[in-house]
Amino acid sequence: MKPDVLTTALAECRRAFWSVALVSCATNLLMFAGPIYMLQVYDRVIPGRSVPTLVGLTLMLLAAFAFQGFLDAVRNRIVIRIGRLLDERLAGPIHSAVVLLARQNRPPGESGQPLRDLDMIRAFLSGPGPAAIFDMPWILVFVGACFLIHPWIGAAAILSALLLIGLTVLTELSGRDGQRETLRETALRHSLIEAARANAATIKALGMTTALRERWLRINRRYLDAMQRTSDVIGGFASASRTLRMLIQSLVLGLGAYLVVIGDMTAGAVIACSIMIGRALAPVEAAIGSWNGFTNARQAVGRLKRLFGAMQIPGETTELPAPTRSLTVENLIVAAPGAMGALLQQVAFGLKAGDALGIIGPSAAGKSSLARVLVGAWPAARGAVRLDGALIDHWDPVAIARHIGYLPQEVSLFDGTVADNIARMAVEPDAAAVVAAAKAAGAHDMVLRLPGGYDTVIGEGGVALSGGQRQRIALARALYGDPFFVVLDEPNANLDREGEAALTEAIRGVKERGGIVVAIAHRPAAVAVCDHVLYLGQGTQLAFGPRDEVLRKILAPAAAGEARGVERRSEVA
Repeated sequence: MKPDVLTTALAECRRAFWSVALVSCATNLLMFAGPIYMLQVYDRVIPGRSVPTLVGLTLMLLAAFAFQGFLDAVRNRIVIRIGRLLDERLAGPIHSAVVLLARQNRPPGESGQPLRDLDMIRAFLSGPGPAAIFDMPWILVFVGACFLIHPWIGAAAILSALLLIGLTVLTELSGRDGQRETLRETALRHSLIEAARANAATIKALGMTTALRERWLRINRRYLDAMQRTSDVIGGFASASRTLRMLIQSLVLGLGAYLVVIGDMTAGAVIACSIMIGRALAPVEAAIGSWNGFTNARQAVGRLKRLFGAMQIPGETTELPAPTRSLTVENLIVAAPGAMGALLQQVAFGLKAGDALGIIGPSAAGKSSLARVLVGAWPAARGAVRLDGALIDHWDPVAIARHIGYLPQEVSLFDGTVADNIARMAVEPDAAAVVAAAKAAGAHDMVLRLPGGYDTVIGEGGVALSGGQRQRIALARALYGDPFFVVLDEPNANLDREGEAALTEAIRGVKERGGIVVAIAHRPAAVAVCDHVLYLGQGTQLAFGPRDEVLRKILAPAAAGEARGVERRSEVA
């Protein structure tokens, strides 16, 4: 992603809008056809009673309005395509931003905001707002034409334009706070409904439906109140502008009638001025009607600029050879993204090709957080994670991901087929590699027993599968492509005896082909296949070394404590 991706995309749209400006120029020039027609009809045709002249003028008017309608349709098509152009340029960066915010543990309403911002900008660019903006300069042209007919009519047009522009400014000032409040409530509304959708089964089982519905209805009422207040303000000013415009046109007719009576104007000029003043004020009225979309788009642009500015933009990286030798962790400090306090401190160890490390420790010891840093999902607060001596950040993110396998504690699968998920949702998956990964995970026979085999659609989150099936498919996904470095977080959490045996064989398979495995578990017995053990507790690394040596250090105090407890119970008895 380029540092100025939003600015570049907007600049492309700005260049495309020059064509809209040219079409608007032609459209507004054709708007003079109506006033000129009325002027000629009332001042020449009626006094001269010339039917051929009327027919000729009418045919020219029809041609002018037909061409104007064609140009207006062309302008609408152009702005719609400009909105699409912006969406295509920003769709990739927006996706990256949403994923980044989700990795930073932001609530769903906040992490989904960049996509809503893009929708707001595209909706405004594809709507009537830009056309109204390009029509604005033509106010001066139509007012100038009124001046040429009579100074009083021109003065009335200027006064009318100033009144409507003042209404536009008041619309901005009055609706600004309401827009911000509506945005806040929208984010809360999306966040709660998304949480309810994601945890529907738990909500039903625990009887939380009524309580969560009431919470959502309360937030929804606040959202509706904020939206209603904002809409009332903007709608009120829009109604006032429409009423004022119609009143002004009627008053201009009255003023024109007076000028006709005193002999300063003709009847045709009165009608022509009324039409031109209406056309001059129409863009202001349209701008007020589009002000909500304009304000939303402007705020969305500001938020996206701040977001893209805060994102770490990877530059071009030198392509490094695939890692094949070692993993080194140096004085690592682990903290959740955006958090101040450290979850783990002074973690340091080294592994070589063919090694398997088991990480154990009590709950909340920071094991899963360490796993996220090891695979690059979280940045290291301090210290370094190196593969073959190079920092993991030195690789291109896509390139290094091919050499890393990761099974998270909370298995997340995507709506698609089993093969799609094993292949990491690749657009063109390697069928042979998919089957090889499933066999390496001991899941091949299990997959074949599914209704559609590898082509079984599993639904969002793998809802069509059991917990054990999801775990084994996620293990196959971690092994897809024979990655050098594999991190498994609680890989046996949902496995039966057959699944645990398959997991053990999978870890052995990675070791035998010269890879490195890090397996995280609560119980010491779960790391029997590992060569080394890392013990975490009290926010730091308490022990690291050969498996049997570390387990003796951990289990001996526990066994001694249990023996003392048995002795005390015997004495009491």
